Amino acid sequence: MRKLWTIMLLAVLTACSAGDGEVLPTAAVSAAAAPGEPKDVATGLSVPWGIAYLPGGDALVTERDTARLLRVTPAGRVTELATVREARPDGEGGLMGVAVKDDQVFLYYTAETDNRIVRYRLAGDALTDEHLLVRDIPKGGIHNGGRLAFGPDGHLYATTGEIGDDDLAQQRDSLGGKILRMTVDGAPAPGNPFGTLVYSYGHRNVQGLAWDPSGRLYASEFGANTWDEVNLIRPGGNYGWPEVEGRGSDQRYINPILTWPTSDASPSGMAYANGSLWVGALRGARLWQIPLSQDGSAGTPTAHFTDRYGRLRAVASAPDGTLWIGTSNKDGRGSPNPGDDRLMTLPPT
Repeated sequence: MRKLWTIMLLAVLTACSAGDGEVLPTAAVSAAAAPGEPKDVATGLSVPWGIAYLPGGDALVTERDTARLLRVTPAGRVTELATVREARPDGEGGLMGVAVKDDQVFLYYTAETDNRIVRYRLAGDALTDEHLLVRDIPKGGIHNGGRLAFGPDGHLYATTGEIGDDDLAQQRDSLGGKILRMTVDGAPAPGNPFGTLVYSYGHRNVQGLAWDPSGRLYASEFGANTWDEVNLIRPGGNYGWPEVEGRGSDQRYINPILTWPTSDASPSGMAYANGSLWVGALRGARLWQIPLSQDGSAGTPTAHFTDRYGRLRAVASAPDGTLWIGTSNKDGRGSPNPGDDRLMTLPPT
């Protein structure tokens, strides 16, 4: 009986420690099954930022500060495919997002004067046939966004930051502080709400995108001093920055489905797997698991591996069902451990 009461007490305490300060039903805790133990797949990297998978199961991995594009096999073989010569890593900018469609590779990087999205063709282990798709995305020392991902609709999505210039997020004619949606040729995707590349706006700095099996799009977003967010993205939606951080009462702005204190998160990469969103936390130094309900609402988040691996940035769901997680301890804000930075795999839960 004492053991049963102990288990019940722990469940209540877990619910009360949800990052957004909201006590959710303890039943939501049981939905977040404990993952297994991570295993190293590659070590000695430098700020792995983006992960995308080739049709055969190998991963393409970007390093932000070296501008290298790596090919990493599930067995841990690492091959350097290219160094993006036009990239100018500085501050929070550099070689960031990567996405794959058939034999085409898409990269998001910081150039001399702006952030850009470029398409290549992968021929063996070489990048060829370069095409500049989008330029003049605002560049800054902070808040460059940078995530690329293909949605279930076959279109390419990109996240951008407001580079510390808050007003850009509300300016629909600016590419800063937005989620963009485009064709593989860089044109506005059919059905975009404003006829431009802009899909949603009012964002501070989005670095995570993921879709659930119903096709709903979620984004992780850095707050300023109080609340980090996970948002359910609607076409044409205004997510409030800089007028609102976290939840508000102004009906013009869409509220997040989940918030954390900024000390618990600084959420970056995000993936969907097995009924949950998985979010890497930089400042929070943990992997967040967020169970999703059938209607897309968020249950009680559960933190895994807190302070064990340092800053976690890259999170991706592999074709075989495993999660790949990348540390970011060499980004100038972390304390590197032996073997950092590393890519780890987490078995399906």
